[in-house]
Formats: sequence, structure tokens, C-alpha cells
Amino acid sequence: MPRGFAVPAAALLASSGLLASTALLTAVPASAATPGASRAGDVCFWTAAGQHGSSWCYTPPGYTDVPEFLHDKAASFRSNADTAVYAIDWGRGTCYARLIRAHDLADNWPWGARLDGVADTMMGCEVG
Repeated sequence: MPRGFAVPAAALLASSGLLASTALLTAVPASAATPGASRAGDVCFWTAAGQHGSSWCYTPPGYTDVPEFLHDKAASFRSNADTAVYAIDWGRGTCYARLIRAHDLADNWPWGARLDGVADTMMGCEVG
């Protein structure tokens, strides 16, 4: 009786195209997720109205600068956080904070043209 041979799982998956699909799925960062995929506790921002375009999510606490692709270019947001956070705009010699309430959203957000960072406090900024 002939002996069988084992095919490594990676080779089998690669030949079927499944490995490539799996690699693509794992290579997509959570911040590039579709609007419905944001996690509980996150506040997510999009470059286009209606929660479309490129996205990035902030998870409190602390302060975080937004990525360059979103800097002064946020067009919409959705909060899945149970706490309020603040959008921060670093102006000349001062800063401005815009309250984002828990579980709030905006599909057309003009203030996003000022977005520089996000924090769980006003950071000593003026209301903007």
C-alpha cells in the first residue's frame, strides 16, 4: 500500500486562496473598520459625512493627537463611549474644546475641520 503524504496547512490554504484572504483580513487595522464595527467605549471619526471614508477611533482616557489623514478633516463622528470626551483644536496661543457627549453622533460635523486631538478632559482649553 502506498504511503500518504502530509501537505502543510499553509500550502493547502495558499493553493485554495484562503490564506491570502485571511492575511488581508488580519492586516486591516481596527481603525479602518466600517462604521458598524467600532467597539464599545470608542469614539470614532470619519473623513466623509455619514460616517464614511477613512476612520480612526479614540478610546478614553487621556489625550491623543488624531492621525495626519484626519487632522482638520473629520466630517462625522460616532461615540460608543459611556463618558463624554472633548475634541481639541490647538489654536494660536490657546486651545479650544468641543464636548462630544456619551453615545452622541454627527453625520455632518463642521467642527471636525478644526480637529487636532481628542481627550477625556477639556485640557484647560476654552469652550469652542
